Amino acid sequence: MDGVSNFNAFLALHKPQLVLSGVPEHYWHTLSKKLQDQIFDSGLTFQLVQIDYEDSERRPYDPLWSVMAVRDIDRNDPNHIYLIDHAWTFKVNTIKANLTNVPSLLERMCNLMQISCDRTEEQIQEVAKYVWKYANTYSIAGNEFSVEDRVPVWYIMDELGSGITHSDNPNFRAVPFIHVPSQITFTILYPTKDVEEGETITRNFVEGNFSDPLQREAMLIPWKRYEHFYDIVTQEEPNRKYFLEGHLVETLPNLDLLQSNNISNRPLKVFSDYPLINEHLTISEFEIVDNENEADILWFTSHFKAFKELSVDFRNKFVNQFPFEYVLTIKDLLAIVARRCSNTKINEDELETSPLWLPTTFNMKTELSKLVSFYMQRKKKGLDNHWICKPYNLARGLDTYITDNLDFLCHLPLTGPKIAQKYIENPVLFQRPDIGAVKFDLRYVILLKSVNPTEVYVYNNFFLRFSNKPFSLCDFEDYEKHFTVMNYSEDMPLFRLLCDDFKRAWAEQYSDYKWSDVERTIYNMLKELFTAATSKPPPFGIAQSPQSRALYAADIMLSWRECDNEELIQPKLLELNWMPDCKRACDYYPDFYNDIFSLMFLDKTVDTCIQIL
Repeated sequence: MDGVSNFNAFLALHKPQLVLSGVPEHYWHTLSKKLQDQIFDSGLTFQLVQIDYEDSERRPYDPLWSVMAVRDIDRNDPNHIYLIDHAWTFKVNTIKANLTNVPSLLERMCNLMQISCDRTEEQIQEVAKYVWKYANTYSIAGNEFSVEDRVPVWYIMDELGSGITHSDNPNFRAVPFIHVPSQITFTILYPTKDVEEGETITRNFVEGNFSDPLQREAMLIPWKRYEHFYDIVTQEEPNRKYFLEGHLVETLPNLDLLQSNNISNRPLKVFSDYPLINEHLTISEFEIVDNENEADILWFTSHFKAFKELSVDFRNKFVNQFPFEYVLTIKDLLAIVARRCSNTKINEDELETSPLWLPTTFNMKTELSKLVSFYMQRKKKGLDNHWICKPYNLARGLDTYITDNLDFLCHLPLTGPKIAQKYIENPVLFQRPDIGAVKFDLRYVILLKSVNPTEVYVYNNFFLRFSNKPFSLCDFEDYEKHFTVMNYSEDMPLFRLLCDDFKRAWAEQYSDYKWSDVERTIYNMLKELFTAATSKPPPFGIAQSPQSRALYAADIMLSWRECDNEELIQPKLLELNWMPDCKRACDYYPDFYNDIFSLMFLDKTVDTCIQIL
């Protein structure tokens, strides 16, 4: 294959990646040839230099290394694009395992980070602590990849790439690049300015435009002096644009056309995308149909947005969603809505936010500087500083991390929108007979029947999930110790316990705390939440829609808190799920959907559902 054909084949595979990364076109031919021939010639242009701090004290953000140009570099010269190898590619929860299993990697990282302790365990701890001063990240996109495949990957460049220092006004760019034929990821390095021999090579560690300059400054904390560690922390509700940004347009129903929505005496026809409903909705008042046009009830597993069109064209149909319900089912908006339940600002003495049932939460995309200030104030008071960081809209613990490392926290916004929540360091534990005291959470099924007036019910048989290892505030990469969702992996045992059996065990383990009292606080919490979610018009809140009915699942953990020298149990809302998996509900309680549908669509009273609002 000649050079032209080689280059055309290279472009066919890589042009979208080059364009998206902003690599100037005049470098593409050289890059193609260097990848084809595996040419790593950066040593002819750059020199790695160790920085000597003998005469002055090195500060935490000062670099250990620098890279110098050993010849003049013309940014218009197409030859000045270079391949940088990656020394280590990892996922966050494999850091310590990688270092333990590959001694040569540990030795290389200790040399790079100038870690001098002798004991292997100490070396691993130190590398895990300082790795975020060198780590970079990328993720792959595309619907052909699974959600798991799209979870961000972290990497450390070789010694030369890792030695390049930060500048707000850099002379080079370094971008990750996946070579498709070999499935190997490199970093490609190219100049953005002319560079003279002897000049220091720099790059911008945090690229992009930021409406809030403090967001970028906070993201640079691992490498640059930060002046705002102890700023006052306040959290304000964002504007209309924030609630709409990134969401598909929803129309609102024409309420004038929906003054009455009479329930038919004949069996209601149900079209459902969800197989469990088709299998378990068995009472004669409902009939499963295959055609949504003839259905009275539409139960979709994909998001429905056309509420106006439904009210105009099919005013006697029901649908299993409310307009703008995402204010509760997307994590960043859920925190905003929950904060409406209290007028109290941050408690400066205890550093607690309110309402107490919402773990202290910061949006890492817009509130990173506030998170940093809160973190530093907790550190100054000697309070626990572990945070759990979650993507806005993923479940099953994917791309979710627990850390007390500020450098890592400041890195995470590079991987996409996330919230940081104060990790519950004092959870109420459950004594598993086979293991000991483990974390657990509760899942309550919630039925929203109406907005304006707001009518909310809770299915009174809750569901339980348990960790598989005894709890302690360590080993945060150990999923089975710190997480409770075990039903998505065949490799992890799943401990099952019915609601009634749990209540009996609770009475034995916590005889001073009646379960009925605990559950009352949970119901009050959910009542407050849905009151807040329906107190404002869309897009700030859930909209009125007489054709809508909805089912959600609230995941709740219990924690201890001290009040007037008394230990109290405080429920903590972790998240609210849209279209939750109800397989266990059907397995444990065969009439689950019969009861749910009877209440929501026939206005029947059922013993298994309690009205809380």
